[in-house]
Amino acid sequence: MSRFPLIALALALVVTACGKKEEPVVVPTPTQTDGPVVTPPSDDDAARRAEEARRDSLARAEAARAALVNEMATMIHFDYDQFSIRGADEALLNRKAAIMRANPAVRIRVVGHADDRGSDEYNLALGMRRATAAKEYLVRLGIESGRIEVASLGEEVPLDPAQNESAWATNRRGEFEIIAGNQTLRAP
Repeated sequence: MSRFPLIALALALVVTACGKKEEPVVVPTPTQTDGPVVTPPSDDDAARRAEEARRDSLARAEAARAALVNEMATMIHFDYDQFSIRGADEALLNRKAAIMRANPAVRIRVVGHADDRGSDEYNLALGMRRATAAKEYLVRLGIESGRIEVASLGEEVPLDPAQNESAWATNRRGEFEIIAGNQTLRAP
């Protein structure tokens, strides 16, 4: 009889173990949406897009700044043996003045040039009168005189060394150089 309780115990264990019901498996049902399922962007995607936007913004700002620097560097030209501002160049000087008004830290240098006809001394003086004429025009438009330096190189630095009217017309010029404030240029 000693084996009977052991067999009864084993049988009871088998019956209770087999009698347990399995837990039902719950499968979530998909919900209806009006469009495609969109997963939220990861932090890496958001950081990458933010960095791309920052780079694009910097590139646009640098391109705009470079365009303003180029506009300020645009030369004006003069007629033979003259230092008065030509009508065609007034619009260029008006635009330069607008840029300078919008950028009070900008300082420029105007350098006057002449063709190689005439003496060195005469051409140096003529170049200075041309640079001064450009400065005075900008001052009349409201630019402070102290923001504009003038200089002359006379005939010493020709753009075109040929000896013909086209070359001489090219060499009779006023050049503009930003000497301060060009890193923060903004459009007027």
